[in-house]
Amino acid sequence: MNGFGGGILRVDLSRHAIVTHPTEPALVRRFLGGRGLNVKRLFDETPAHTDGLAPENKVIFGVGPLVGSLFPGSSRFNVSGMSPQTGILGDSNAGGFFGPELKFAGYDQLIIEGRAEHPVYLLIHDDRVELRDARGHWGLDVTETTEAIRAELGDGDVQVAAIGPAAENGVRFSGVFCNLVRAAARTGMGAVMASKNLKAIAVRGTGIVPVADLDRFWEIIEQIDERIYAHPEYDLRVRLGTTKLVKALNGIGGLVTRHFLSGQFEHAQEVSGEAIEARFKVKSKGCFSCTIPCSRFLLVDDPRFPGLKLEGPEYEPLAGFTSRIGNGDLAFGLHCIDLANRNGLDAITLSEVISWSMELTERGVLTPAETDGLELTWGNQEAVLGLIARITRREGFGDVLADGVRAAAERVGRGSAEIAMHAKGLEVFQADPRTIKAYALGNAVSSRGADHLRSEPWFEFSGDAEEGIRRYGVPESAFRLEHKGKGRVVKHFEEMAAVCDSLGVCKNTYNNMEVLDWDQTAELLNAATGWDMTGEDVRQAGERVVNLERLFIAREGITRKDDTLPRRFLEEPLGPAESPSTGATVDLEQMLDEYYAARGWDVATGLPTPAKLAELGLGGDAHGPADPGHAPGHGHRRSGR
Repeated sequence: MNGFGGGILRVDLSRHAIVTHPTEPALVRRFLGGRGLNVKRLFDETPAHTDGLAPENKVIFGVGPLVGSLFPGSSRFNVSGMSPQTGILGDSNAGGFFGPELKFAGYDQLIIEGRAEHPVYLLIHDDRVELRDARGHWGLDVTETTEAIRAELGDGDVQVAAIGPAAENGVRFSGVFCNLVRAAARTGMGAVMASKNLKAIAVRGTGIVPVADLDRFWEIIEQIDERIYAHPEYDLRVRLGTTKLVKALNGIGGLVTRHFLSGQFEHAQEVSGEAIEARFKVKSKGCFSCTIPCSRFLLVDDPRFPGLKLEGPEYEPLAGFTSRIGNGDLAFGLHCIDLANRNGLDAITLSEVISWSMELTERGVLTPAETDGLELTWGNQEAVLGLIARITRREGFGDVLADGVRAAAERVGRGSAEIAMHAKGLEVFQADPRTIKAYALGNAVSSRGADHLRSEPWFEFSGDAEEGIRRYGVPESAFRLEHKGKGRVVKHFEEMAAVCDSLGVCKNTYNNMEVLDWDQTAELLNAATGWDMTGEDVRQAGERVVNLERLFIAREGITRKDDTLPRRFLEEPLGPAESPSTGATVDLEQMLDEYYAARGWDVATGLPTPAKLAELGLGGDAHGPADPGHAPGHGHRRSGR
């Protein structure tokens, strides 16, 4: 299959059974691959209300048709399952080199089910697949695990996706990490792996990704590279990566500060991407096949943290461990990020449960007697380190926080749920939704809970009224503090994000820099696969993925009532007084009406209509899997030992 690895690998840990079958051409044409194929597989094979930590849950790794190709940033993989944190769709995405290696080994999807009797890791070397004893690796952190497996295999380049101690201890917001810091950390897929006694996946592939029309494919890639190099943000992205957002969001009053109590941080300059570049950056780093090496390698020269070196960070953990918790000490923030990576924790959720606890302490709801004696005041470094350690081990007050902020609020009570910053059980990111209304809507309707990467509707920063009229029918769509038009904006960017994740490419280029439109995407995809898709076919594939994800969470009881945000964003005007966004709130209901109408969903329930499902060829999917035990294909069976 041109553009594809060609195989689906299924591993049953309970039976030590390993089966392969061919990638289904008709299925990938409808769902493309990656995120799209993952949700289709989950929907078909995982019954509603499956416990995220039960053996019946699956953890699925998927890559798309552009992964491992010459497309810039063709490195992404999705890992999916029922989320043990939110109880709905679990899905996360990461880059680096693991995804391409899986493709080079010949696989478009890896489906893991059951539970091993003792800790194991999965070794994939082309068509040689085996389970290996990992009891000696259990308890190691992500870095130690990666190094130990590479040493055991005698291969320093084998790609490893691993979990850390947090997952082993049942922390429900633990993730899957590859290349040490590439974090597929949202929604708790690390906890799912740990529940299966699966410590890691090690992959070595020696194959290639066949392309149908190499000359035409290369010609389009050269055009894309030219657009990237000419983009006005190119130099800034290479220098700072996403950490450029610290100063940018602080400037508009949207930088999460002290748990969303303010949109501006007095120490923003000291903890910015520019500060990292000046103080600690050694070199730029990039993912596989990337022309925008937006990551960085850092050496942190601070005697408090001897030997601290790390790649990154991205904006989300940087803001999480600085402004969100009220910490103006950059080196300490980087130390916290390193601890989160090594222990295998989602930095967004981790920074939320810490800052939530700090605000509750500030309000007098929590006392040191309830928090193991820790003084949870803003920026208290000893307290932050104490909480990270306790959460990782599920000890003391850390056990209260280890399931995420929604569950923590249920345990603490006393009005604490009012300031728990989540939607559908997943914590809100590091930008204040009151200042960016399309992002607010995107967080509310996202299929995996509060999340900006399910849409990434950057267009509302453009301020281009004429383009807003051309694209979405109203000038207000181009302005971040306006509500009108944002339903159509989010619909469009959700479909872009779904296509991006299903193709397996980076949102920096595909969504934010918009290096391809629908027609150009189809042309590139056809050159890779030999298909004859139109731009509308590609767009509709993204729409199909979004609708199937909505059906998935509807099975779990999600309707319009759940497409909401914390009360603070809806009712409390943003400060401080001098901010460009002072007084902003989110009028969510009018945006929801517009969004559902644009989607062709029922406005009252927020659910896809039969007509929309029929249009997308999803009519038969409306009721979920007919046979929960279905395992498609009659593949070649191999020894699992």
